[in-house]
Amino acid sequence: MSHVDQAAELLRNGRLVVFPTETVYGLGANALDPAAVARIFEAKGRPLTSPLIVHVSSIEMARELAAVWPPQAQALAERFWPGPLTIIVPKTAQVPDLVTAGLPSVGLRIPAHPVALELLLAAGIPLAAPSANRFTQLSPTTAEHVREGLGDRVDMILDGGPCTVGIESTVISLAGETPKILRPGLISQTDIEAVIGPVETGTGAESPGQHPKHYSPRTKVILGDSPQTGTGARLDATNMPAEPAAWAECLYRRLHDLDREGLDWIAIELPPDMPEWAGVRDRLTRAAS
Repeated sequence: MSHVDQAAELLRNGRLVVFPTETVYGLGANALDPAAVARIFEAKGRPLTSPLIVHVSSIEMARELAAVWPPQAQALAERFWPGPLTIIVPKTAQVPDLVTAGLPSVGLRIPAHPVALELLLAAGIPLAAPSANRFTQLSPTTAEHVREGLGDRVDMILDGGPCTVGIESTVISLAGETPKILRPGLISQTDIEAVIGPVETGTGAESPGQHPKHYSPRTKVILGDSPQTGTGARLDATNMPAEPAAWAECLYRRLHDLDREGLDWIAIELPPDMPEWAGVRDRLTRAAS
């Protein structure tokens, strides 16, 4: 039996499996099993008020979990799935309220990582999967990050190598009257508007990643100039990539590496306030909160 088949069997039996996606490593459980989903919250120390994203293997599986599947959802799914976009739509009764923090909508996406897709197909079930870390801490982009953060709190870790996107998915809600981006990511507002027209931006309880302090290393993060005292490191245009995708891909890895050095601070220069940088700026702002 392959590692993926073993993981699929564990998931069908209500256990926790960490698997790689293109964004970050996810802590997966059967999304239709409330007892399994409860183990996610326990392992992460995550409050029950924070909803989980459900990963699916196909648009057809997504539509089975959606009470309403608007034309915008179909257009976005055809354009960006598999990929780092989560689409929030009204949910059916088969999605447990625990998954959605009691809200009537659910966030869905098809991940682009080949191991994640193989696992979803082998398991044959939708997987609730937040990032595989303790709540508010740095998201993992390698299996080693998971082992350092969650240790023996999970039943299996599938190692798929480093994540290629590096920050969490863009989240757009189609559950209200107007499409709204609730969490920015590598797929920008400009990218989305090219497919479905104008969208709003803001916050909402339907999306994870809304806490002011989130995605945080243990080391103090300072945005802007380096302090004059203590020892630290600086991330800026001189030692980070020039493009948003490359910045995102290495951000958490760099922060994990620096977090091991016992520094007093990490000073980071915010990238430009432009749509393509919104995801990176959001993660940095919350890390420094």
